[in-house]
Amino acid sequence: MTDPDRLTTLLASEPYWTAQAMQAQGSRFYRALGTALEAADATNRRRLYETWPGEFWDFYTRGLELAEAGESP
Repeated sequence: MTDPDRLTTLLASEPYWTAQAMQAQGSRFYRALGTALEAADATNRRRLYETWPGEFWDFYTRGLELAEAGESP
């Protein structure tokens, strides 16, 4: 999947699980980004995703795994 495709997918997704994965599984830096993602409006969410596309994609896929495992929000 290309970065533009990933960006489209990220922007269309609910950021909750991505943020949860970042806060639960990331370093201190990624935990802070997860907190920022939760608080971000659509414009700032896009900025975050455009700045760190690979990192957010990684945590997006981890978040999907958390959601599938039945973790409660």
